[in-house]
This record gives sequence, structure tokens and C-alpha cells, in this order.
Amino acid sequence: MTWRGVNEIGVEDVPEPTILNHHDIIVEVGLSATCGSDLHLVGGYIPAMRAGDVLGHEFMGTVAEVGPGVTKHQVGDRVVVVSFIGCGQCWYCRQGLWSLCDNGNPNPGITEVLWGQSIGGCFGYSHAMGGWAGSHARYIRVPYADQGAFAIPDGVSDERALFASDAAPTGWTGAHQAQVRPGDVVAVWGAGGVGQMAARAATIMGAERVVVIDRYDNRLEQVRTHIGAETLDYEEVDVPAELREMTGGRGPDVCIEAVGMEAHHPGPQYLYDQVKQQMRLQTDRPTAVREAIYACRKGGTVFTLGVFAGVVDKFPLGAVMNKALTLRGAQQHGHRYIPEILDRMSRDEVTTEHLATHVMPLDDGPKGYRMFKDKEDGCVRAVFRPDG
Repeated sequence: MTWRGVNEIGVEDVPEPTILNHHDIIVEVGLSATCGSDLHLVGGYIPAMRAGDVLGHEFMGTVAEVGPGVTKHQVGDRVVVVSFIGCGQCWYCRQGLWSLCDNGNPNPGITEVLWGQSIGGCFGYSHAMGGWAGSHARYIRVPYADQGAFAIPDGVSDERALFASDAAPTGWTGAHQAQVRPGDVVAVWGAGGVGQMAARAATIMGAERVVVIDRYDNRLEQVRTHIGAETLDYEEVDVPAELREMTGGRGPDVCIEAVGMEAHHPGPQYLYDQVKQQMRLQTDRPTAVREAIYACRKGGTVFTLGVFAGVVDKFPLGAVMNKALTLRGAQQHGHRYIPEILDRMSRDEVTTEHLATHVMPLDDGPKGYRMFKDKEDGCVRAVFRPDG
């Protein structure tokens, strides 16, 4: 499945991948999921996409070929692969900051200009992030396989293991890096796959109350049923006021933003942000981040887990400074968290099958992305089977 232009996706034949490095494996993809961050690519908000680029970065499958330097995997192994590419040898990987790998992005120039330094590479996520072919395909080449591919325990279904690739470790990154502590009140903006997994991670880390904010009834119902967290519909209530009421007037200890650069909001600031984004006067709509900053208690932590590309307007830096907030963000350091997640999946402490609301053949990819983008038929995630 390939990107052909802004809001245009196609399915076409591409050359099959081959082993290029001794530490590569080739994975026959079993399942590959859409991700909310893909919509930024489809909509043209992320630079450096080229017609014919293969999309997809959340996947699992079976090892089909193994490079001579690989020691942890054999042909036939069932594996889940982290979406970000880390070498395991550079300074950042050794610090556990895997998505910042110095060697995972062979095309660092674009992100050096955007952000001052390059971060790691990501499957199927533009040439700014390395130009790696994505997972919406029959086969995919996985570099640094001993670091980035993980054996799936017996008894963990393909549908469950799939979300250990990106949604679950991204959620774990947010909760862990925000330093959720026992007794905390945690608020999560966004009830998609990543927001749900951030809420589940916060609960496992001991949070006393976890509240997830969204506007879609089916996603909020999933949060209550499968995650065990409380919910707020931001179109029905004043979210900061409700959070203060729930916390004795203080506000949450930790606020995790899991929405990203195309955030929606019922207030007038949404139109302001949308116009400026469409005119390219700013790259991102930071509505949810703003609300999280204003809602967070004094001395609390705000973590930006949704994907942002560049610059925003009307950022409340004064609130960050004067409220003594800790503001953090990250792409996922999944290599750190996937072994724990798979173990918890094997013990039914983390369940994710409910996220795969629509499973279909790869040939139906354009339909799947349309359903995912427009939330048709309650679509939370469209999942593709390359073998049909």
C-alpha cells in the first residue's frame, strides 16, 4: 500500500525486500495496522513523502529470511517489530533513548533543519525519518533485528501482539517518562489506541485515578470496558473545570497529550488553529496541549505523546514557567518496554484486540484508511492482512 499524493493511497506491486546488512531479517507480515500519525502523512502535513512510498509502521509477522549476523531469530519465528529503528550501539540506544538513535535514520538532514538534530528512523514514515519501506506489504526488511524484533510468547494472539509494535509501547513511553507515581491522578487527552495504552500503563504504574478525554462514544466506551479508566466527553463538559472538581481543586498530577498535530476542539481556537495550519503559518494544531497545560496542577508534568512536526502559535509558555510545570515529549522508546508488554499480554494484564475494529485484506487499504480517518462505522483501527 503506497502513498501516491496528498489524500491519495493506492495498492501496487513493488520490489520485494532483500537482506542488505548482516543484521537484517525479512519478515513476512501477518498483520499491519493504521496509526493516527499516518493521517499526517496522508494529509500532506509531514514533509519528504514521495509517490510510491510504502506506508505502515505497526506490524507483526513471521521471520522469512535471516542475515548471517543475526543471533536471536530464526526462520519461522513469530515476531513483533518496534516501529522505530535503533542500532543498540550508539550513545542514545545505550541510554535507553532508542527513538533518538544516531544510526537509525540514514537521511538525517531534513530533521536536523527542522529540530536542530536528527532523531532515529521509523518504518514507512517519510524520507525525513529515513525513507524506510513500511509494513503495509507482504514482506518488510527489518534492520538491527536483534534489537528491534521480539519473539511473541505462545498463547498471545496475532491481534494482541500487533499492538505491542507501536500503540502499547508509545503509551508506556508517555506514562513512564512522565514519571507516573502511585497515588497520582492522570489525565489523558485522546482515546485512540495510544491514549488507551497510556491510560493502561498509568494504571499499572499505580495511578489512583486515570481519566481519558475524547468525543467519540465508542472509544470512550472502550476505555471504560477494556482499560478500566474514567472518561470525559469534551463536547459535553468543561474539561479543566471537571478535572479540578475531581482533584480537590488542584488539577491532575500528570497530563498526557495523545492527540497530536491535528487536534480538534469545539471552541473558537480550533478555527484559528486550523486556518493558520492550512495557510502554513504554523505546522501543527496544539489545542489539546494548551488545554493540558492549563489543566495540569502546579508543579505537575505535561507529556506530549501525539506526533508534532514543527512550530505552533499561541503556546502558553508563561503557564509552563509560572506554574513550575515539567514539559516533556518523545517518540516511543519501545525497545525498553516491549518485553514487559508482551509478558503482561501473556498474563492478560494488557489486552488490545478490541482496538482492531476492522480487519481487511491489504487490497482494501484505501477503504481502510478512509474509514479510519472519517471514523466510519466506529473504526478505531483498521488492520490489514497482506495475505488476504
